[in-house]
Amino acid sequence: MDNRNTDEELLVKIGQHDDAAVRTMVTRKLPRLLALAARMLGDRNEAEDVAQEAFIRLWRQAGSWQSGRATFDTWLHRVTLNLCYDRLRRHREQPVAETPESADPAPDPEQSLSNRDESDRIKRALASLPDRQREAIVLQYYQEFSNIEAAQIMDISIEALESLLARARRNLRTALEETAQQEKAK
Repeated sequence: MDNRNTDEELLVKIGQHDDAAVRTMVTRKLPRLLALAARMLGDRNEAEDVAQEAFIRLWRQAGSWQSGRATFDTWLHRVTLNLCYDRLRRHREQPVAETPESADPAPDPEQSLSNRDESDRIKRALASLPDRQREAIVLQYYQEFSNIEAAQIMDISIEALESLLARARRNLRTALEETAQQEKAK
């Protein structure tokens, strides 16, 4: 399968049950969907389930896709976020982030422990944010969407996104400061 096909061209082929197009689309989109779902849910296994469900929906919708309403990428990320929210509602508990696998060449143990502690603090702070604030942060900083794209995915105005991001940054800063103070008190 030619990797130069656009997403929309692949969708047409997927709608025609072209297995190579499905493989190409999964290869192209899976890493970002997994990262998005893992950040939102804090559980790699749940993230894999969400990504799989998103691809099932893609496969089912491919034949009837109509370009022009939203970009394909925006639609796919919105589907993934909706699936994450469905799982969060079902669990009704704060997500606990899983430490991502890293390709870090073995730093010294003390540095590794320090990095892991900082990563855990950031993940806990991120998990403590309200869902919409966490979504805005994840889309912009971890998924690297522009404000326009993130606002489209969230189905809000750019001004509303910027407001969410400002509150999220403030809340993250507060949570991280509180964690640092608690650790100093120990």
